[in-house]
Amino acid sequence: MLKSGLYIVATPIGNLSDISKRALDTLSNADIIACEDTRVCKKLFSLLGLKTDKKFVCYEDHREEKVATTLIEEMREGKAVALISDAGSPLISDPGYKLVKLCKQENISVYAVPGASAVICALELSGLPTNRFMFAGFIENKQKAKCDLFEELKNINATLVFYETAPRLVDTLKTMKNYFENREIAVAREITKVFEECVNGTADELIARYCQTPPKGEIVLMVAPPLKQPSNIDIKAELKTRLKKMSVKDAVQEVSALSSMKKSEIYAIAVELKDE
Repeated sequence: MLKSGLYIVATPIGNLSDISKRALDTLSNADIIACEDTRVCKKLFSLLGLKTDKKFVCYEDHREEKVATTLIEEMREGKAVALISDAGSPLISDPGYKLVKLCKQENISVYAVPGASAVICALELSGLPTNRFMFAGFIENKQKAKCDLFEELKNINATLVFYETAPRLVDTLKTMKNYFENREIAVAREITKVFEECVNGTADELIARYCQTPPKGEIVLMVAPPLKQPSNIDIKAELKTRLKKMSVKDAVQEVSALSSMKKSEIYAIAVELKDE
């Protein structure tokens, strides 16, 4: 028996073997399964060998608020509700956060049952910096909205992660070229499946590849952080200012973002200043 509350359950993104034992136990014992598409959900249950003799509720964007209220009432009555996406971790560019927020407001317990996530898997495959990244969700379809998005994000000092559809990939790369021309881009597709791949290159290189061989499957598109430009900043002055109010580590982190000097060299200067 599960305690009453909301269980956010990650499902496989391609390989059924990636389902966790805890996820299987949770889905087996939940009173209600909230999902994007009940047909897709029941097919998944069948493939996983789970019984479908329980209540399945369609929980999607345009019905989210109304269904969330109904589910809250069910949980107040002692029911255990499992929320799943068609694939991967719920709430990541999928509906669900309104339900979680309502649960918090109503003091209803929320449990995370972790598992596969296309965002994390793609970053692991990419070879791009993972110490800091920003997930920006699905890329807008309309050209102006797409340009506005890339303009907004182009100077962020982090690896950018997007979802994109295969048919729109080449057009998106052509737009990206205007904003991220000299930066490394990675295209991850078919993650955890037989034809899994992650291809890295410039926008031009990837455009040429995918014009010749149109991609298939779900796409995670990633862009490396901005290239650091040589600067004439006074490293010692910048460090001195920061060392008055923060640790050596934090001061070095901030100053290294402003300079092309190696982080180790900036750290050595910071230590000397700290010891003075």
